Amino acid sequence: MSVIIPAYNAMPELTKCVTSVMEQTLGPDKIEIIAVDDGSTDGTGSELDRLARTCSGLRVVHRPNSGGAGVPRNTGLDLAGGDYVFFLDSDDYLGPDALRRMVAMADENRTDVVLGKMVSVGGRAVPTAVFSHNQPRTDLFSSHAYRTLGCWKLFRRSLIERLELRFPPYRNCEDKPFTAAAYLNADGISVVADYDCYYSRNRQNGNNLTLTAADLAHRMDGTRLCFETVARYLDPGPRQDRIMRRHVEWELCGPLRALLPRESEERAREHFYPQFRDWARTYVTDGVFQLIAPQDRLIVHLLRADRFEDLMTVARNAKADAERGHVVDKGRVYWAHPFFRDPGKAVPDVCFDTTDRLPVHHELAEAAWTGDGDVLRLGGHARIESLGPLQSTTQLILRPSGFRHPDIRVPVTVGTAPHHGDDAAAGFTVDVDLSTVDAGAPLGGGQWDLHLDVRAQGVSRTVRLRQTRTDTDGRRTAPPERELATGSRRGHEPTTARPFFTPQGNFSLDVRQSEAEPACLVTGIAWDTFAPATLVVSGRLTGEAARHPEPVALRAEEDAGSVREVPLLYAPHGSRTFTARMPVRNLRPGRWTLTLRTDDPKSPVPVPTPKALSGTRWYRAARLGRPYYAKPLAGSPKRALVLRVAPVRPVAALRRRLG
Repeated sequence: MSVIIPAYNAMPELTKCVTSVMEQTLGPDKIEIIAVDDGSTDGTGSELDRLARTCSGLRVVHRPNSGGAGVPRNTGLDLAGGDYVFFLDSDDYLGPDALRRMVAMADENRTDVVLGKMVSVGGRAVPTAVFSHNQPRTDLFSSHAYRTLGCWKLFRRSLIERLELRFPPYRNCEDKPFTAAAYLNADGISVVADYDCYYSRNRQNGNNLTLTAADLAHRMDGTRLCFETVARYLDPGPRQDRIMRRHVEWELCGPLRALLPRESEERAREHFYPQFRDWARTYVTDGVFQLIAPQDRLIVHLLRADRFEDLMTVARNAKADAERGHVVDKGRVYWAHPFFRDPGKAVPDVCFDTTDRLPVHHELAEAAWTGDGDVLRLGGHARIESLGPLQSTTQLILRPSGFRHPDIRVPVTVGTAPHHGDDAAAGFTVDVDLSTVDAGAPLGGGQWDLHLDVRAQGVSRTVRLRQTRTDTDGRRTAPPERELATGSRRGHEPTTARPFFTPQGNFSLDVRQSEAEPACLVTGIAWDTFAPATLVVSGRLTGEAARHPEPVALRAEEDAGSVREVPLLYAPHGSRTFTARMPVRNLRPGRWTLTLRTDDPKSPVPVPTPKALSGTRWYRAARLGRPYYAKPLAGSPKRALVLRVAPVRPVAALRRRLG
């Protein structure tokens, strides 16, 4: 793999940066280091040359100063020969096992981009949300990966070359469009979160590019390219809206509020404002507008309406206005900005509507079965920030997961707190009687996710019911599985309810009929040691056999309809065990599904797919005839075993052996 380090006046941090790569556990024989001195004047170049004399895998390139990190990174890319490329800034350094872990993650999951956990040194901001847990294979829409667009990641070099990716020659935001394009075209993204991979730090002299080139003039070109990149690789629609939202919030509205007021009014009006306005009109769709916060909606509205003076007023007062309170009106909560319902400003209410963004603080503190019945008692706390005590109209919602059924709502009792010292005004309890909860009927089978419709001052916010407190070992405990008395009244097998917590701490309830014991069990599947190419299937009848047709034969059915059967041989003297021997050498090439046939053709018993059954080979004719093989195809233990029978292709087999 190739590690590319752009360096400009990087002393004294440079030495630790480079040696952290030289000392990687991946091994020096698997790493090439390409360090590009971008016209340094502080001894960076000579230090790189010194390090190169101690490490044969370090290649140093000296070039005239380009003014940014993009051009030296491109120089490194043009020279890179590894399967993977990692970009390391000369201010930063790697954990000793970082590259080995990231390469292993990419190899095992065939992913094109790997994010390694970032650590702050000296207070430099780093992303955290994406590193909450390991993610072997994910994408932009199932993770927080798009929140970090810095290029300090592992990239598969074939992806970079296929897209012909290179960094634009900008001083700031040059890495965002590069990383965005890689993300949007990657075949999978991995996250290594259980190891500190990348240590990010500020330079002692304070001349990090992100600090010295932080003004609007150095951001505009990179921002424009970010928007163009997303529009190029994603079709208009909800997916594009989700990705565009990030750039609207971080590259358009955030810098406009923070940096535009620092410019002279003439430069702000003539140079920057037209570009911001064009981006708002071109890339902020109605879908994006609904996703962004009220503060950003107000800015976008003023840009679209071409109201420069009002926009500057909002930007200059953004910090003070962000601290203003709320106005509650007809079940909606609005930001009490000076422009809100000002007749002279005529800004739509939607620009101030913060109802769906008010934090809801909640916790499930108690979950237990009551007595011997079917009642599940839940208790906890919930409140909508700034809106006072819970209303008595607060409800528990049982929502089906993966199947169709109307939500089931259960009133809660408010003003009760399960734990001493908690705010009673935010407390609630609710008894869920599973025998009558569905409009007088028992709760149906399936997974039910529990939500809380939290209400205060006429405002309703629905949140997933979750538990944040855990045991000392970090595990969340749920009530035990319970067999419901309602099951016997349904005339079916017994019904069980299993409360559980998801990995995120959300509370759910799994209701299902208990699986009855089958009429027969397959206890063994193996190839006969003394009769090659003969499959031996053994089993026994269970106590349920009297209620079902008795299996009489082992049946192999080919996809095209051919059938072969061999009888089940039961042990003598009324034994309930049986054996069947199927010579697979007599099966023609194809896919054969194995079942136990009964006298009722509608009730075959699947022969389960064993975990450890290997394949077998034989010769159809003489010893020098063409070899054939039979092997089980991957499947679930609950599905019937499928054997593939086919001739061996010697050339393909040799290639597999040679890797």
